[in-house]
Amino acid sequence: MLQGDTVEFGDIRLQVIHIVGHTPGSVAFLYDDPDGTPHLWTGDSLFPGGVGNTFGDADAFVSLINDVESKIFGILPDETWFYPGHGNDSQLGVERPHLADWRERGW
Repeated sequence: MLQGDTVEFGDIRLQVIHIVGHTPGSVAFLYDDPDGTPHLWTGDSLFPGGVGNTFGDADAFVSLINDVESKIFGILPDETWFYPGHGNDSQLGVERPHLADWRERGW
């Protein structure tokens, strides 16, 4: 799947967001609900409290945090709910104030 591809089933249409860092082929799926808030399934790329594990690879971390900042936080509103591959869900507005802290700590 590539950035901007769509997956459709029934009346549901999900936009593919390609996010490099946790793994080279990681994607998130965005459902931009026409009657409500956006919903984003992030897999292991974004969690409450930070981005996913890059296994100590500094370049992979920079790639991941850059993609998360530009392709998710850079385009989606604070009310967007996101659902990681495991653990708790959250809203982008809850996590947005911590982006600089995540980048500084390097994980």
